[in-house]
Parts: sequence; C-alpha cells; structure tokens
Amino acid sequence: MDQLRTYSPFLARLFLAAMFIPAGLSKTANIAGLEGYIASGGLPGFLAWPTIVFEVLLGLSMLLGFQARIMALLGAGFCVATAVLYHNNFADMMQMQAFFKNLGVAGAFLMFFANGAGKLAIDKA
Repeated sequence: MDQLRTYSPFLARLFLAAMFIPAGLSKTANIAGLEGYIASGGLPGFLAWPTIVFEVLLGLSMLLGFQARIMALLGAGFCVATAVLYHNNFADMMQMQAFFKNLGVAGAFLMFFANGAGKLAIDKA
C-alpha cells in the first residue's frame, strides 16, 4: 500500500501530462482553426498561442511536479472554463461526455492543488 501511495501521484501526473502536452503541440498544426474555435466560445482568437503555451507548460509542470499546486489550480480553472464555453451542447452526446470529462480532469487537478505533487516531484510540499 505504501508503494501505491508513493507512485500513484506520479502516475496521475504522468497521465495528465500525456493529455496536455500532445494536445497543446497538436494545436500548432492549425492555428487559424484554433483561433476560430476559440472565437466560437466568445473569447478572442488571439488567445490561440497563449492556450498552446499554457497547455504545454501545464503538462510539463505535472510531469515534473514543478509548481504543481499553482499550475493545478490554473489547470482546474482551464478545464472548467473549457467545459462551460465549448462543450455545453448537451443534445450532442460527445459534447456532454467532453463536458463531464473536463470536470473530472478539473477534479484531478484540484486534488493536486490540495495535496501537492507527491514524493516523486521537484516540489517537495
């Protein structure tokens, strides 16, 4: 049980990193499309590059366990905002699933905010 307690925060951080780093990097393939998608949620399209940078840095922060609490809080906010602004069409089952997936990921980030990155991290708190 102690090994599980030691390694599970790292695995959770690894899984979050595996979600956010590729997602951020893949957005560079179609900046114009991302700008349009961001605008469709009511935000200015110029947030495309900051979004990409944030997603990659968020993933790296989780991977390394560096500044994990503050980045986790920001990540939770990002996930909730994304769910509310872009996945709010509950008539579409895929959008509804994406909405609740984002809330679940926000919950994971809130656990890191509350408890820290774990033992296998740059952060020691």
